Amino acid sequence: MRATLLVVDDETNIREGLAQLFSMEGYDVRTAKDGPEAKTIVDREDIDIIITDYKMGRMSGLDLLQYVVSTHPGIPVIILTAHGSVDKAVEAMRQGAFDFVAKPPNTDHLVNLVRRALETRELYRTNIELKAEVESQRARSYIIGQAPSIKRIFDLIRKVAPTKASVLITGESGVGKELVADAIHNLSPRKDKPFIKVHCAALAESLLESELFGHEKGAFTGAAARKRGRFEMADGGTLFLDEIGEINQNVQIKILRVLQERKFERVGGEETIEVDVRLIAATNRDLKKEIAEGRFREDLYYRLNVVNIHVPPLRERREDIPLLAMAFLKEFSEENGKQIEGFDPKARQALYTYDWPGNVRELRNCVESAVVMASGKLITIDDLPPGPRSSGQTRNICIPALSSMEDAERILIAETLALVGGNKSKAAEILKIGRKTLYQKIEQYGIGSQEAPASSASGE
Repeated sequence: MRATLLVVDDETNIREGLAQLFSMEGYDVRTAKDGPEAKTIVDREDIDIIITDYKMGRMSGLDLLQYVVSTHPGIPVIILTAHGSVDKAVEAMRQGAFDFVAKPPNTDHLVNLVRRALETRELYRTNIELKAEVESQRARSYIIGQAPSIKRIFDLIRKVAPTKASVLITGESGVGKELVADAIHNLSPRKDKPFIKVHCAALAESLLESELFGHEKGAFTGAAARKRGRFEMADGGTLFLDEIGEINQNVQIKILRVLQERKFERVGGEETIEVDVRLIAATNRDLKKEIAEGRFREDLYYRLNVVNIHVPPLRERREDIPLLAMAFLKEFSEENGKQIEGFDPKARQALYTYDWPGNVRELRNCVESAVVMASGKLITIDDLPPGPRSSGQTRNICIPALSSMEDAERILIAETLALVGGNKSKAAEILKIGRKTLYQKIEQYGIGSQEAPASSASGE
């Protein structure tokens, strides 16, 4: 694809001469007689490089440069300057110009300069693309899954991460709520700032207020020195309050004030402290029920629940079990110095049919135990802990309400394959479809890719 070059000059001869030169060099050329016209073109079209005169009537080349740098970073700008204006051109380079050329320009030099500038432009684009890919992979490295519900979570994380909005993550214990919080912080503009975690259920009520807001020396028995709280420690970054449904109403009131005013006082202190903290909370409780029963403040709930991300239990995204199991197998095989290649059909079927009340955390612990117990290259059903090992050989298939026909078909095929230990002929027979059709469906839904090893992840 040909590069698009914009020539900006209020002198018609120079403008048209450069346009002709670069058209002959194979560029798509646009021209503008002044800065305002150039701004319109830059905003409307995909411009790769700009050559602009420094001195123009309605808008100087320096003003145009400043506009391009602020609104379209990455577009190289070459300044044309008359003799005696070199000092101004140097100032333009300080403000982001790629280079400057004295008038009348040496055409060979200018052509070579444009080529170098385009190489810089291409490097900029490549770096932007690589950064976007790295950030995308960074998000996905925290949470493993291909189920529609998990893909929706990936999408929500990408949308909410760049904002300042408070997020409430809900779901059963062990589903991976903390991993969602990790991903939000690491994809946010605050990723290089502190990420402070507080597990509210692990702290006694008498200690939680001090832990969150800090205390002054002598505030209570045992307060031998001033202590900074987690809100202060997270200033500029993110504070994650796990199991926020466990906190008492006195602490709830203080958290509400921080969310509303970004201010608080340490326990036993009078100094008002201001903080800039992005709050993410998580709970396995039904907070609406807690509100109805008077245990959780409704105003705090709405402050926390600006964006809700619900992480489904593992039994509702059963098609992700093989992918997660292989990720954990890789992790613990390396950790224990074993070369285990996978699960035999019976073990794989047992993992798939078990309901996993402890969710991803329980699956992770199960695979770790199996790796320790295994003596061969495959995990057998005898290597599994009692719960998964004794799971039934058949089961009802759970298809979530409001699923599309495509989602239902994918779940049905994946579950059937798991129940027959991956035997595609048997699965096709049960599903009453041809083997060729089954293979097409497997490829269409990416079901086979779930057997491949993946990076490590863990439940919350």
